[in-house]
Amino acid sequence: MTSFGASLKAALRSPLLPFWLVVALLPFGRSSEVGTALCLLGVILLFTRSPQAWRQHPGARLLLWLLAAYVGAALVSAVDAIMPGKSWSTVAALLRYAPLGLYGCFAIRREHKLQALYVAVALVLGLWCIDAWTQALTGWSLGGHAEAERVSGIFGADNLKLGPTLAVLSPFALWAARRRWGVPGLLLAFALVLGPILLAGSRAAWVCYALVALGFVWREAGSAWRFAGLCVIAVAVLALAGGIAWKTSSRFQDRMQRTLLVLHGTDQSVDAALSGRLDIWRTSVAMTAAHPFNGVGVRGFRYAYPRYAPANDWFVVSGEACGVGEGACHAHQLVLEVLTETGAIGLLLWLAALALALRAWRRVGAAARARAFPVTLALGVMLFPLNTHLAFYSAWWGLLFAWLLGLWCAALYVEADDERA
Repeated sequence: MTSFGASLKAALRSPLLPFWLVVALLPFGRSSEVGTALCLLGVILLFTRSPQAWRQHPGARLLLWLLAAYVGAALVSAVDAIMPGKSWSTVAALLRYAPLGLYGCFAIRREHKLQALYVAVALVLGLWCIDAWTQALTGWSLGGHAEAERVSGIFGADNLKLGPTLAVLSPFALWAARRRWGVPGLLLAFALVLGPILLAGSRAAWVCYALVALGFVWREAGSAWRFAGLCVIAVAVLALAGGIAWKTSSRFQDRMQRTLLVLHGTDQSVDAALSGRLDIWRTSVAMTAAHPFNGVGVRGFRYAYPRYAPANDWFVVSGEACGVGEGACHAHQLVLEVLTETGAIGLLLWLAALALALRAWRRVGAAARARAFPVTLALGVMLFPLNTHLAFYSAWWGLLFAWLLGLWCAALYVEADDERA
């Protein structure tokens, strides 16, 4: 079995490096675009030598269709957007996702390369977790001093994305640990990742990680009865971990106390428990009703918000979310984001892409689905609709989404190592 060190060397010394850099540099803001730029150069060189290469790769064709729906929804919304400059510049920026995903499809043609990338991403997550545990115990990390309410890790106190990012990418770490050390390794990795996710204080990340746990439990169970039994054990373990965090971490206790306000049952308590998202969602519905066909324009949510929010809306009055004169930055929910910014047309395009993706996933066969399991699970929990979300058309979360989409299209069609090239 290939060691972790050998897999990392394979990733760093091969064409996988530019694609891997996108994830490795995520904590450092726009530095991730270094990997995107290198992928663009690689695709230019490839198509200079073979202009029709994309036609020969089913994963590349699938990726282009999926991105056509994603970018097409934004394009339609920009026609009469509330902030045309912002919407059109966003549409232009989204085009960089095509070469990023295409590079992944052509760089990851064999199973061993796919597994090397999985392991390389898992090692990155391992470093983030070690750093987060260090911050939880000492108050300091590579990202600086801990934020008052949450562990922020290498991302820094002004960039609270550790929880959501760890939760979405955690399938790679759990897969790598399971492959290297079996079930004991899987359980240990689950616990090591669980701590930073709980202490990061993102309840959306808690939901994502619970879904990841369910995915791995189902994969390990093999039958409905074993799945039910393992779910009971998993719930008990999560409850124990939550209890320990409640007793030992004031950060986690504060987040849980706010969450439990929902049990009071009043609109005010529910809104407080959801950190004001109930008001955002109500305003989103009003925004959708006023712009039902193609929305207010991609990334125009914050600018349209004051027009449809109540006069005393906290996000408008305080200006703390995005700035004075603006409202909440985004809808904090995938379906509402698509509806408010791209309208019914955009939602139909997203649903068409989902149908196409499910069709491709079913057709590739059980072996290919098994190879793609980590990235399939990562995409699934990222898109899970019964949760709150970061903005899918933002520069940062959108980049991670496009990266996963490119990797998924590549993973479905890699050649097994026992097949002849």
